[in-house]
Amino acid sequence: MAEDKEHAFWYNMRTGQVEHGLQSASIDRVGPFPTRDGAAHALEKLRANSAQWSEDDARDAR
Repeated sequence: MAEDKEHAFWYNMRTGQVEHGLQSASIDRVGPFPTRDGAAHALEKLRANSAQWSEDDARDAR
């Protein structure tokens, strides 16, 4: 099943706002998220992913 990006939620990194659908330039947004709440917590998710990737890289370098 294809992802419906036009009806998903996005977090706009430039404005800090949640958007419904493709409202802003792709360079400014992250997502898609299935819910408004998911998009509202995008920065937390990005930080958690980054920390996990750093841990994985450090473990792989051993």
